[in-house]
Amino acid sequence: MVENTTVWIGFIIFVLLMLSLDLFVFNRKPHEIKIKEALLWSGFWIALALLFNYGVFIWFGKEKAIEFLTAYVVEESLSIDNLFVFILIIGFFDVKPQHQHRILTCGIIGAIVLRAIFIVTGIALIGMFHWIIYIFGVFLIFTGAKIPFEKDKELEPDKNIMVRLFKKIMPVSNNTEKGTLFIRENYKTYATPLFIAIIMIAFSDLVFAVDSIPAVLAISNDTFIVYTSNVFAVLGLRSLYFALSVMVGYFRYLKFGLSAILIFVGTKMCISGYYKIPTIPSLLVILSLIVISVLVSLAIKEEE
Repeated sequence: MVENTTVWIGFIIFVLLMLSLDLFVFNRKPHEIKIKEALLWSGFWIALALLFNYGVFIWFGKEKAIEFLTAYVVEESLSIDNLFVFILIIGFFDVKPQHQHRILTCGIIGAIVLRAIFIVTGIALIGMFHWIIYIFGVFLIFTGAKIPFEKDKELEPDKNIMVRLFKKIMPVSNNTEKGTLFIRENYKTYATPLFIAIIMIAFSDLVFAVDSIPAVLAISNDTFIVYTSNVFAVLGLRSLYFALSVMVGYFRYLKFGLSAILIFVGTKMCISGYYKIPTIPSLLVILSLIVISVLVSLAIKEEE
């Protein structure tokens, strides 16, 4: 495992620096992000992840680099399903286009913190009770098998436990005119629906992480590899959101690819005690499933 404290500190500083540049330099002025800008930022975050992957190769060797790349591809592909929920949340709270980037970024920062807790807990449990990996595997197979049959769920913020708890602590106003997270009315501080949207984004991501993180744990049990691949995938979600919100209708069969990925990874976990599928073949299978589902989506037009 990568246990070098300096490496961890360096990575955290790097992430904070990139987020600061993103929020306070490149996107200091609120503006609507068009698809061209979204695609450029998506390319930037992917390139940054690949550059980091090269650094992992230089510092920790080929095996760790392949683990990172595979984990990143799995996490990024499974996170695409999460974007559809983000689109619902942004639409439900009627977040204006010029404020969407800031709201998504704040939600993603919360998601990064929650994922850290989830990952550390998951790896600790597997370390103490190795049989849990089989439970994770069965869970992933079950989840993957039901994805093609799931219907779109309605968004119900008032049923979210964290939203309900927050409303008991602080009153919430319906005023979103200024695009702020909090407002003062009648000498009292209120949260706005934009802040509720951030809570929803962070915790909806955690719900999806229940599927994706066990899938990544099938690839590596190195906390550093698992967490850094998660962080890079989640950071790239914001720009992918703006691109996919326009192209969402073009990838109708992607969910079948994601379903197959979860079933494959779950099976890999279940048979790990008897046979360990090498990382490179796993990466090729996962990439093939994504490419096939995208190509099928583009080739088969939806019947009118």
